[in-house]
Amino acid sequence: MENWIKAVIGIIATFVVVSIAGLFIFSRVFNQTLPVYKGEKDFKGVNNEIKIYRDNNAVPYIFADGEEDASFALGYVHAQERMFQMDLFRRAGLGRLSEIFGSRTISFDLMFRTIGVDSLVKVALVNLKPEVRKILDSYSAGVNAYITEAEGKYPVEFDVLGYDPEPWKPEHSLIIGKILAWELNIGWWTDIVFADLIQKLGEEKVKEIIPDYPENAPFIIPKNISSMPKIDKAIVEIDRDFRKFMGISGNHIGSNNWAVNGARSISGKPIIANDPHLGLTIPAKWFIAVIKSKNWNAAGFTIPGAPAIIIGKNNSIAWSVTNVMTDDTDLYSERIDSSGKNYFFNDQWLPLKRKEFTIAVKDSESVSYIAKFTHRGPIISDIHPFNKMYGGKHIENRARLSLRWVGSEFHDEFNSLYLLNKAENWEQFKTALSGFSTPGQNFVYADSSGNIGYICAAKIPVRNLNSPTMIFDGTNPQSDWSGFVPYEQMPVIFNPIQNFIATANNKVKSDFQYHISNLWEPSSRIERITQLLNSKNKHSARDFGQYQNDFVSPYAKEITQFLLDAFKGAKIKDKNLQTTISLFENWNYELIEYSQVPSIYAIFFQFLLQNTFEDEMGEKIFAEYKFMANIPYRTILKMLNENNSIWFDDIKTKTVENRDFIIRKSLVDALDFLERNFGKDAKDWQWSKLHRLTIKHQFHGINSLVDKFIDIGPYSVGGDGTTIFNTEYSFNDPYDVVLGPSMRFIYDFANPNEFRAILPTGQSGNVLSDNYKDMTEDWLLGKYLRIKTDENFIRNSDYKVTILK
Repeated sequence: MENWIKAVIGIIATFVVVSIAGLFIFSRVFNQTLPVYKGEKDFKGVNNEIKIYRDNNAVPYIFADGEEDASFALGYVHAQERMFQMDLFRRAGLGRLSEIFGSRTISFDLMFRTIGVDSLVKVALVNLKPEVRKILDSYSAGVNAYITEAEGKYPVEFDVLGYDPEPWKPEHSLIIGKILAWELNIGWWTDIVFADLIQKLGEEKVKEIIPDYPENAPFIIPKNISSMPKIDKAIVEIDRDFRKFMGISGNHIGSNNWAVNGARSISGKPIIANDPHLGLTIPAKWFIAVIKSKNWNAAGFTIPGAPAIIIGKNNSIAWSVTNVMTDDTDLYSERIDSSGKNYFFNDQWLPLKRKEFTIAVKDSESVSYIAKFTHRGPIISDIHPFNKMYGGKHIENRARLSLRWVGSEFHDEFNSLYLLNKAENWEQFKTALSGFSTPGQNFVYADSSGNIGYICAAKIPVRNLNSPTMIFDGTNPQSDWSGFVPYEQMPVIFNPIQNFIATANNKVKSDFQYHISNLWEPSSRIERITQLLNSKNKHSARDFGQYQNDFVSPYAKEITQFLLDAFKGAKIKDKNLQTTISLFENWNYELIEYSQVPSIYAIFFQFLLQNTFEDEMGEKIFAEYKFMANIPYRTILKMLNENNSIWFDDIKTKTVENRDFIIRKSLVDALDFLERNFGKDAKDWQWSKLHRLTIKHQFHGINSLVDKFIDIGPYSVGGDGTTIFNTEYSFNDPYDVVLGPSMRFIYDFANPNEFRAILPTGQSGNVLSDNYKDMTEDWLLGKYLRIKTDENFIRNSDYKVTILK
């Protein structure tokens, strides 16, 4: 054998040996970071023995004598599975991401320090009921028990970033709630974008593309919008970048929930369902848990960092939530003097409050900043001048915007959740939600006595002026809120005559005297849910599972009819165009992954928006306008129905284009796109080739090989942002899924000892865990886990048991 061959064989053999040894060492080292589900552990802070059973999916079943021990156990379990996730969101709210990520997150820290989340939760902490404070203290003790126990064996993210988690404090749980409220707070984006559009395009053009509901009072664009200083969108860009960084992209931030009573169920008992639509992240937003103690017996979905069942059931009631879409934030254009120390309000100069803080930055100099506040809230437009972030962009001749957010008021959510977890009937349920304000939620209720109900639990500002989706004049005292809608006046339903209740981020009430929102989702999901609930007299939990995984779009049906009408009488010579028209004529409006029609429809819709708006707006403004997807969804449908919009005319041509011309052009553009990218044979245009889902880890993008190890996917998936199974993609980055059902929950009161649940990933955030992604394929296929809540079943199962003493 020649020497060079021997050398190559030797090198290969050495590489194999070293690789095997490396993998062995890697496995040994990082497997130490995995939770231990068996054995006995002694911890300070445990009053009586606690038993934690865990099934094959790492769902914990906590048995404790008292609620404080149960809270301790939940904190311990959350930390075992999700410590990095908890720490990441805690740091975000505290404005301390830059300590571990460096300069890339300075703008995020500036935003949350300026909003003042840390100060807000300190105020909330001192107003908590003593029994709730004890729960938070016990929960913190449980988290800290894990932090102490796992020292030197934390999940890999801590090693990569080179730091250890700090002790958990009760206020950190409140911060988790604030960050979730901010995630669902999206109305102020459109305030800025619409004002910017008016300044660039004029009032008449923009009036037509701002969605509104006719039962609201007539929309009035403030006269001073055009003459205001230039609107700067830096805060929108910062917040958008933050959401992308945290994996919470997507703006159909809503949900589906519904309930039927015994008259409409096969079992003769109420059935309730919920699937919140949030950014699909690793790990999942939710964590399934069952809690059993003498005075706290609840099961369902928790959020790591918070000691409560947020969505779920107890022995008497069950509840589910969707986003109200409350417009709970306003922006004000402030007049500030040349010294930068005073602002003009009600014909007088008032001093700005100032707060100085310093942001520590990993591997760089710290950043000092002075936040300024009016009586309404912080000046948020001053965040952008930092040279390190924006290359010295100045603020002269730009609007100085202050922000007022309901989340900045005192809130009582944890007291509400505490009472909610223990409520035994409708009256106690209503009392529990009286203190709930942000994020505003549609709570659907059912109980073991056969009742169903609904409460709009939100803190809605009472405004004096009728332009809630615009920036207000900060000098005018009429711009201020005059209070909040009393809880007693909020929309409520109890045992409706149709024997079911359903919400899907649709308009709450047609004749409500106060402004709730103009940012409702397209009516497609609620229409389809209502169709399904009216499709038969009685439903089962299995039916509910099929409904949650439904891909039919009533919105697509409406758009398709306009498309077909536009081609009536047209002479079509192109073969693929003939085929396409035939496919649309026979389509059932189901966006399934292996069909070609959803691909054609989605690309057509993309071109329909582009051909309608981009010529007037320009590429950059158009991208801003369509970013908030529910705005163009609703606007284009309104324009198609009215058929008199000047927006359909292409200002770049001499002819005057109309609606049907733009529709026909958009379909031809779509077919051209498909032929160029997937070939001329329409058989090769399946939706699955475009519409893909990859659930990305926080470290996604560092290395393509690492991505394959830490990400989940890619998978093909059906649906879009208008189907019950919501698989939203951004109009600015089609067609990858960015948002979907962050969990699914179904509970039939006829089977009180189990509920159905599934996550898009798994219970664990540890990439080496068997439970990192063990639910994903079932979630995609519409399958569910049966979570048992019967004490005898659990105690006699072969589940792994941890005993805390």
